[in-house]
Formats: sequence, C-alpha cells, structure tokens
Amino acid sequence: MAWKFGPDVSLAETEYGTVLLDERAGTYWELNPTGALVVKSLVAGGDEADAVAAVTAEFDIDPDRAEQDVAALVQELRASGLAP
Repeated sequence: MAWKFGPDVSLAETEYGTVLLDERAGTYWELNPTGALVVKSLVAGGDEADAVAAVTAEFDIDPDRAEQDVAALVQELRASGLAP
C-alpha cells in the first residue's frame, strides 16, 4: 500500500532537491538524494524492503546500512507526524 501523507503535508521537487512541507507546523524537510529515493519508493507503493532495494541499486551502499538508514528515516517521519 502506498504511503499517503496527510492533507497538510506536501512533497515537492525544487531546483535544490526534494522537500516535504508540513503546513501545520510551517516547517519543511529537505531530503538528500537517498531520503528522496526512500520517500518516492514508499509513496509509489513500495514497502521498506522495496526502499532498501532502491537505495542499494542506486547508491554504492551496504544493504545492512541501507536498511538501517531507511528504518531511521521512516521512524523519524512517523515520530514527527508526517508519515502514516
């Protein structure tokens, strides 16, 4: 099932990269290329394992490290109230 952010959260591509805008708090998250790929994978319907596979395919990173990084980002997004 694809991730769906709440109505107050926008995902946007800018000339500087990908950002998440939390209109409730008036804050934004600037995602690095890895974070952007993880979020795009989840929004497209993938799960965390799919996001890990996308990261390891795109970047020269150990699968265990990619799994830790994906889990950390997902946990942080959920803790902030941005992610389901």
